[in-house]
Amino acid sequence: MGTPELISPRSPRVAAARRLAKRNFRSKERRFIAEGPQAVREAVEHRGPGGEPTLLELFTTTEAATRYAPIVEAARASGARVHHASDAVLAEVSQTVTPQGIVGVCGFLDSPFEDVLAARPKLVAVLAHVRDPGNAGTVLRCADAAGADAVVLTDASVDLYNPKSVRASVGSLFHLPVAVGVPVERAVAGLRAAGVRVLAADGAGDDDLDAELDAGTMGTPTAWIFGNEAWGLPEETRALADAVVRVPIHGKAESLNLATAAAVCLYASARAQRAPGGCRSVTQS
Repeated sequence: MGTPELISPRSPRVAAARRLAKRNFRSKERRFIAEGPQAVREAVEHRGPGGEPTLLELFTTTEAATRYAPIVEAARASGARVHHASDAVLAEVSQTVTPQGIVGVCGFLDSPFEDVLAARPKLVAVLAHVRDPGNAGTVLRCADAAGADAVVLTDASVDLYNPKSVRASVGSLFHLPVAVGVPVERAVAGLRAAGVRVLAADGAGDDDLDAELDAGTMGTPTAWIFGNEAWGLPEETRALADAVVRVPIHGKAESLNLATAAAVCLYASARAQRAPGGCRSVTQS
């Protein structure tokens, strides 16, 4: 691998990557940072709707380039510009306290909401008023694991490309369509028009998740709305849903955190939809 090519942290390319820590620069450039071998590996494999590569540039130390040689070679083969960088450069580009030596610059990959609807989704997570980037990324990861067809972030939620959101998704950002900046009213109306039942997850909900499962209502195409970490969903958002559902607390815990509640709800829907008689198509009756 030889001597690092980018010796100075003042290199224009390093400065450009460093600016992506700020949302306004990410939005202007339509680029974001993906750190670590898992995220970079997923970015290398991801392609845009026209087949264009998502990974645009790769910064890697000599040690990391050796350790993750297959990823680096795949990045180079995909057309990404690969920079062998010093530790000082990686420290400038990275958004973590202990960089793993490999950082990618990626193009935005969110999907138009209309495309999400056109795909006739069966399971969707809608993040409304979610402000913590780590929670947003973790819910996205839960949705991916549960086999959801898409995730929607409303215009009141955190930036999808916040470095903490990207890290918390652990690569799931690259696995399923994500629509961003959608007003919650538009999200609910569009999903309902596409034949999707809309449920709001709220600890004070009138309906019980266990009761919903027992009633056999969970096998239909479903979108779950998840709210703010501290105060849940505002009344006007709750009123938009077909039902407001609470996860039952059988023990003495006061409540569940957002990501845990989201995982429970999404997996409940996923299991019901895969059960005999579960509705896996919006055209089924």
